[in-house]
Amino acid sequence: MDIERLSHLPEKKRRELQRIAQILFDEFDESLKTKLSEKAKRGRILKLILFGSYARGNWVEDRKSGYLSDYDLLIVVNYEQFAERYDAWEKAAARFAQEFEIAGHLSAPVNFIVHSYEEVNSLLARGWPFFVDIARDGIPLYEAPGHPLASPKNLAPEEARAEAQKHFDHWFPSAAHRYELAMIAAQKGFSKEAAFLLHQSTEALYHCILLVKSLYSPKSHKLTFLRSQAEQIAPELSTVWPDDTKFTKRCFNRLDRAYVDARYSPAYEITDEELAWLMERVKLLQDGVKGVCKRALESSFSARSTKYH
Repeated sequence: MDIERLSHLPEKKRRELQRIAQILFDEFDESLKTKLSEKAKRGRILKLILFGSYARGNWVEDRKSGYLSDYDLLIVVNYEQFAERYDAWEKAAARFAQEFEIAGHLSAPVNFIVHSYEEVNSLLARGWPFFVDIARDGIPLYEAPGHPLASPKNLAPEEARAEAQKHFDHWFPSAAHRYELAMIAAQKGFSKEAAFLLHQSTEALYHCILLVKSLYSPKSHKLTFLRSQAEQIAPELSTVWPDDTKFTKRCFNRLDRAYVDARYSPAYEITDEELAWLMERVKLLQDGVKGVCKRALESSFSARSTKYH
């Protein structure tokens, strides 16, 4: 890893990024040992790019409020089969959570997205703002030789606005519908079903704002991840989920876990008080997302910043 490119970061942060990179490569290399096909054995990480606030040098560590900027990374692999839902990335994410939340070896959460080399270059050639920003502002931590990024194209404002409107028209009504279903489930006493539907509404709202603002959203169900990405491009949404008490933290954790546990775990529990609080906060998120998206769609798309903070 080229440490000189990280000279704007404190030594501790540079060491942490080295550790993060090592974990990613270790988990990927370990996964290849179990592959049988020749193509699978040829899997490679071609690029590891730091983007967002740590790349730009404006990261935040507010110990009083508990807000921490995430380490944001783009992993570029040689084949599509190693992108997104590849098992190595689940294991790496679990290790990062352990390193940050329990072991304390990392001072900030780690978020990463994985795409194939072909897809990244295709999106750059089409002018997709999110990837154009990464190509322009990101810092390569590792690059395999012979795999340059495509020259970014400037997406026409009218095309960008049409794409953003299409995303809003799909995701926002979907989120509102699921919220209504959650209300019905809660009224009938189906607490677990209500929690799951609130998760689905929240997930849809975050995908909505990310796609409207940057034409990109990670293919993830994890609300902590989606929330982090959304609040970086729409900071006004950060007030939706206060983290100042054990109750509020517990409620968001219940919501985040609901995607799997509310459906499959007999141990999953949520009280009427927690559910009522979540209903109120998701409605606030819905209102906030609607306002941000409407303003974005009414303004010039080309003038809006899509940078992650």
